[in-house]
Amino acid sequence: MSKDNILSFSQAKAEPAWLQERRLAAFDKMEELALPNIERVKFHRWNLGDGTIAESDFSENVPDFTALGDNPKLVQLGTQTVLEQLPVDLVNQGVIFTDFHSALEEIPEVIEKHFGSAVSFDEDKLAAYNYAYFNSAAVLYVPDNVEIDQPLEGIFLQDSTSAVPFNKHILIIAGKHSKFAYLEHLETSGQGSEEVSANISVEVIAQAGSQIKFSAIDRLGENVTAYISRRGRLGNDATIEWALGVMNEGNVIADFDSDLIGNGSHADLKVVAASSGRQVQGIDTRVTNYGNNSVGHILQHGVILERGTLTFNGIGHIVKGAKGADAQQESRVLMLSDKARSDANPILLIDENEVTAGHAASIGQVDPEDMYYLMSRGIDQETAERLVIRGFLGAVITEIPVKEVRDEIVAVLDRKLEKR
Repeated sequence: MSKDNILSFSQAKAEPAWLQERRLAAFDKMEELALPNIERVKFHRWNLGDGTIAESDFSENVPDFTALGDNPKLVQLGTQTVLEQLPVDLVNQGVIFTDFHSALEEIPEVIEKHFGSAVSFDEDKLAAYNYAYFNSAAVLYVPDNVEIDQPLEGIFLQDSTSAVPFNKHILIIAGKHSKFAYLEHLETSGQGSEEVSANISVEVIAQAGSQIKFSAIDRLGENVTAYISRRGRLGNDATIEWALGVMNEGNVIADFDSDLIGNGSHADLKVVAASSGRQVQGIDTRVTNYGNNSVGHILQHGVILERGTLTFNGIGHIVKGAKGADAQQESRVLMLSDKARSDANPILLIDENEVTAGHAASIGQVDPEDMYYLMSRGIDQETAERLVIRGFLGAVITEIPVKEVRDEIVAVLDRKLEKR
């Protein structure tokens, strides 16, 4: 790790002084910071970053743009932006959806104000690593009172033929009383076999009265060892509906957090996950109620195939002073193999009276009676198992607001099942 390399990269990008200072402060802080606490997941020896900061070369693994549709979107492959598509009417309303350094030229004060307000650079070692070493980034800014009908789509591709770490920072800023849907793809492109680390930090700033539907599908390849952090910071009466499909092939730890700062703020998190092969996926989903009458709900369902490991930690924290807050969570895991490993770990931290809180958690295997019933109707075992899985995950998938996301999660899950 080299401080000079970070400074050289930042200067080559003509980054402002405040950002250079943030990068260097994060570098200095890293050694004394602990890794994030992901309960019951042993990841401390994983390769989650080697201190490389560099840009990737242009690659041939570019998606077919003709198949991507005409909705607003941003596509990045490695560190390169390969497509920006934003209608003129949204540009005229002040919407910005572009790479980080282009956005710095257009709204420098807005970015300086909000960058790092959801995730502090000194929160833990991996947060500091992202601040110091992120080599690509994106910004979505929707001004006050702007409502967007079409979903905005961010497609962030890790190039399987590149050894450059996939370190990305995504900043989403929703102005007061704005309303939009955002769909995010994190996936590996191509058939290369380079082993690489990934550190992705997504900050969602939901200002007062804003409404965001945030959907994501994570499909990083088996050679990618990743840390994925998504953090929402919600103002008064702001709402974020999270719908997250965790369908990676490699080892992953993830933090999905919502800080309900404002009174009347609302976060609804729905997570679907699947682990297969020998992969380990550990997911922390947290809601912290700071505001009065704030509401945080967590619903997580996952399946495990073969020797896979999946851990759900659901954490609801109502802090002192959050009168009338509500924190609810449910985590359920279905194991399809005797060699699978799972944990569903509910945690409630209640520091205030006059609140509502509850949790549910379960781990189990496919009910033999369900399988017998289906197979007695002439359905083969593989199809019957698939129907049971779809029924189990359907409680979450059907709640995802974007049809394309629902369809893609089902398609990815089917591919995982076919590989067995």
